[in-house]
Amino acid sequence: MAEPLSGVHTGLLQAGERVTLSDPKGRRHSVLLAPGVVFHTTKGAISHDDLIGRPEGTVVRSAGGVAYLAFRPLLEEFVVTMPRGAAVVYPKDAAHILVQTDIFPGARVLEAGAGSGSLSIFLLRAIGPTGRLYSYERRPEFAAIAQKNVSAFFGAEHPAWELRVGDLVADIGPERVDRVVLDMLAPWECVDVVADVLEPGGLLCCYVATTTQLGRTMDTLRAHGGFTEPDAREYQARGWHAEGLAIRPGHTTTGHTGFLVFTRRLAPGVVAPARRRRPAPGAYGPDYSGPRPRGVEAGGDDA
Repeated sequence: MAEPLSGVHTGLLQAGERVTLSDPKGRRHSVLLAPGVVFHTTKGAISHDDLIGRPEGTVVRSAGGVAYLAFRPLLEEFVVTMPRGAAVVYPKDAAHILVQTDIFPGARVLEAGAGSGSLSIFLLRAIGPTGRLYSYERRPEFAAIAQKNVSAFFGAEHPAWELRVGDLVADIGPERVDRVVLDMLAPWECVDVVADVLEPGGLLCCYVATTTQLGRTMDTLRAHGGFTEPDAREYQARGWHAEGLAIRPGHTTTGHTGFLVFTRRLAPGVVAPARRRRPAPGAYGPDYSGPRPRGVEAGGDDA
């Protein structure tokens, strides 16, 4: 996509840029413009030369006479169509991560794992060149995909990004950070180490897929004592059709993709106040081996 690091695209479409072609039925095609190249569709060929040098938002017709709209792709379009190894963080979740963790220009952010780089792109867009993003990824093949996707979107290596291949617990650096986002199978294993580098008042977000991961993460944060009461959320997105009197929910819905857990770091030496609500009877059975909040002892929920 080659987005300028300093801002948005301007001017006419140029060779080397990526554009999105949309047909009358809303189907989209991603095309990297190059002189003399032809893009073939089921409705006939489209010459890249018919797009190069024209303004964004133009209409081009295929050899079969079908009209296609041409726009530079949005970030949302890029991340859902880019090459991937690990599953990507979808735009609906990324948007809430950015807002709920209050990512700001110049922020110092720690991310693990990087996966295919979708959340890394959102974070880098938000923190800008004056911020700093430390991304950890355990699998080298995923890190390579993330590196390629981030560079493809920004057109070069982003000056605020440092991608580290390794385990967060074993290889975490000494840098202090303002925000932490954990997108991994077992974020509870990283609570202690991120607590050591997260500034007081800083925010931690954990992105998990299942209810068992959700429960273990929240109980670990409570048991740690150095964080506020965690807040768990799930977001779904549903489109709507509205044309004349035909107003109804759309046929496509983005349902469950993951749970988001948000919490804030307390000051050094401060312990979170004990919860006023007791867990429900049976919440921690005799076979439960995970962390328990303060005041809940093994062998009984109200001990």
